[in-house]
Amino acid sequence: MEMDYKALGERIAKRRRVLNLTQDEVAESTGLSNNYISNIENNHSIPSIETLMRLCEALNTTPDYLLLGTAKYVDDNLKDQITERIKLCDDRKLKLIDHFISWVIDETL
Repeated sequence: MEMDYKALGERIAKRRRVLNLTQDEVAESTGLSNNYISNIENNHSIPSIETLMRLCEALNTTPDYLLLGTAKYVDDNLKDQITERIKLCDDRKLKLIDHFISWVIDETL
């Protein structure tokens, strides 16, 4: 299986935006240049394993998510996972989640 570096860059950019971080902030947190962060996100540079791990730490995510698009959590408790994800949402997304949860509950009654 060949690594999809375009998808990797897209996941890095998506995760950065979810956390409301700029490329400058990620660069500062990782000790990398903002130009290099941009190049990774736009599939112009391939990060080393060390760089990937720095990005995981800065973006509070796992290598599984960045490399494969799947997240594995140390804590398998589903409620804890959902709670952690909800903390990343702005008010608009929280309202959408609330509507979705209400719909799911109404559909299963």
